[in-house]
Amino acid sequence: MQLHWREIIRRPMVTEKSSYLVDLHNQYSFVVDSRANKMQIKQAVELAWPDVNVEKVRIANMPAKRARRWRSMTIRKAGWKKAVVTLSPGNSIDLFEGV
Repeated sequence: MQLHWREIIRRPMVTEKSSYLVDLHNQYSFVVDSRANKMQIKQAVELAWPDVNVEKVRIANMPAKRARRWRSMTIRKAGWKKAVVTLSPGNSIDLFEGV
């Protein structure tokens, strides 16, 4: 199955931890499609930002969670896949370009 790079990368994760990883280790976190593998994620990042070289991709499957809303109502949040992409030194991604 061939996915387009816009389907693979859903959105960047902007959290305190991801900002820390960008500053310290040049690692960027993305929410990606659950069907994508490491090679597809690497190619998608290099296609989205052509001047970037990806060194390493790490993947984590985040499990589904149950949460209680009211006494008798529980909801289920779907599982998702997170990718942490390490860029080679000297490369960076501007996530908020034009903002």
